[in-house]
Amino acid sequence: MEEKQFSGILNGAVPGEPVKKDENSRRGNWGNQIEFVLTSVGYAVGLGNVWRFPYLCYRNGGGAFMFPYFIMLVFCGIPLFFLELSFGQFTSLGCLGVWKVSPMFKGVGYGMMVVSTYIGIYYNVVICIAFYYFFMSMTNLLPWTYCNNPWNTPDCSGVMSTPRANATFANMSAVVSGVTEIVNRTKRTSPSEEYWRNYVLNISDGIGNFGEVRLPILGCLAVSWVVVFLCLIRGVKSSGKVVYFTATFPYVVLTILFIRGITLEGAVSGIKYYLTPQWEKILDAKVWGDAASQIFYSLGCAWGGLITMASYNKFHNNCFRDSIIISVTNCATSVYAGFVIFSILGFMANHLGVDVSEVADHGPGLAFVAYPEALTLLPISPLWSLLFFFMLILLGLGTQFCLLETLVTAVVDEIGTDWIIKNKTYVTLGVAIIGFLLGVPLTTQAGIYWLLLMDNYAASFSLVVISCIMCICIMYVYGHKKYFKDVEMMLGFPPPVFFRICWRFVSPFIITSILIFTVIQYKPITYNDYVYPRWSLIIGFAMALSSVICIPIYALFKIAVSEGSTFLERLKNSVKPDPDWGPALQEHRKGRYAATGPESVEVCPLNEDLKDEGKEKLKEKEDEIGLTIPGSNGSTLNPSPSA
Repeated sequence: MEEKQFSGILNGAVPGEPVKKDENSRRGNWGNQIEFVLTSVGYAVGLGNVWRFPYLCYRNGGGAFMFPYFIMLVFCGIPLFFLELSFGQFTSLGCLGVWKVSPMFKGVGYGMMVVSTYIGIYYNVVICIAFYYFFMSMTNLLPWTYCNNPWNTPDCSGVMSTPRANATFANMSAVVSGVTEIVNRTKRTSPSEEYWRNYVLNISDGIGNFGEVRLPILGCLAVSWVVVFLCLIRGVKSSGKVVYFTATFPYVVLTILFIRGITLEGAVSGIKYYLTPQWEKILDAKVWGDAASQIFYSLGCAWGGLITMASYNKFHNNCFRDSIIISVTNCATSVYAGFVIFSILGFMANHLGVDVSEVADHGPGLAFVAYPEALTLLPISPLWSLLFFFMLILLGLGTQFCLLETLVTAVVDEIGTDWIIKNKTYVTLGVAIIGFLLGVPLTTQAGIYWLLLMDNYAASFSLVVISCIMCICIMYVYGHKKYFKDVEMMLGFPPPVFFRICWRFVSPFIITSILIFTVIQYKPITYNDYVYPRWSLIIGFAMALSSVICIPIYALFKIAVSEGSTFLERLKNSVKPDPDWGPALQEHRKGRYAATGPESVEVCPLNEDLKDEGKEKLKEKEDEIGLTIPGSNGSTLNPSPSA
């Protein structure tokens, strides 16, 4: 009875109403397939689509960059996406549980957890800054419009004239729309940059000088974590409903900003700059490396999130179709966001009389400096600012939901008791609180230095290593033929020949090339003119290695505890699939899985030996306690041994 009530809770049923049955009643499934697709789109489509892809595109040959970008999408992005979705869906387990396929490689799952932890910590800090700008946009005049504020320096030179003290808002609007003041200085500092550096961050002079906690940012960080927790309070049952808004509304905002952008003077020049192909750069290895890296990182491969989200699918869901839809949507969003960004930047360049390259930026510089400054040039600028930062918040939350759910699911699956499953909400709360506390140092005056350090090192080459080892494990240790049969049993058709070739040869080659390219092209991180000290770079490499080191450490541990008298025997046993490997539900365990798994082990003795064992136990109990069986007429019957 208790199990039925818990099943009803998982399905979000109201007492007295019919319960919508999940296929996996103990763990739960998505409410419907649209929720999974939208959640995965929200996970893959993030802040990088807005602030990194457009920058990479024009830096690497404009329209010419699209060619290697889509080549990498076809040969690396979609195959890896399909591999991770099928991996998680087949076993209905998160990024730790799936390594029953070859227990020695479970360290890959721990590495994914470490990476997701790092990203989840700093990603929510970026979201909280977007929250702060969103709240500060609720005003008649954006605070980063002029240079007459206490935080401005003599080097500040705004594109707008300073309003008179007694100017009305109408007069200010006229000034905003029609008057410009470009001061010829050797180094121009915009009011939006000084607002970002001197007021929002109040940035210190170096990464080692933490200074004080920026209380407004800390408050917004708390708001951000509360929002994430509330949206995940019931796992995929609640987040699956939230994504109907968080995954779709950014496209509404992008479209609104695009329509507004292309109507501005100079927008066409910005879009031309964005798209004009420089075909000579096609032969540059760096362009291909950037294309491969952008595809790899933007799809969220090796974070563990794709495996986790797919684990809540029903067993026979067509994840092949989903992988193509989600991957193409993610890349199309990047291209679309480029039109939005460069239409505005083209207008800004035209307004300032400079080239687009002088106002284009990437990363936080685009989101919190260049774009906010461009927004001040628009009529009713607070409205456009509200829309832009609201879009950033939603883009960030879509990714953050999956990062947190990845960690929670890994913990719950690993412990696996009924109590932990029933109290998953408390696990979610605990992870959210820990994430908030670990994010507090990033709200200090040195926080931006640490945020960029984590972004450049914690989730860089380690992801490539993890993804490469995952391919090797599935295709060569477990065996590609067995995995192809697993996929066929799950989908009803084998993976297409193209994907089989990519999984075995092409994708691992591209991943390895990305790793080599990353090492060859490595340059120490900088932030504007600030050069990071050597000790901070060592910390960055330590963060990167902390996820990779999980793999050999756990492998050695597993070999040591495995059965066998020699090292080779223990090694062989450590890579064998766990007896529990395979579909989670007994009804799906067919073929070579039919006689394996804990459920079937328990059931078989009861069916085959029930007569003999039952009679023996009945006789033993009769001898011990004088068992009597009430008859239908109220009398008692003493069964004989031969009964």
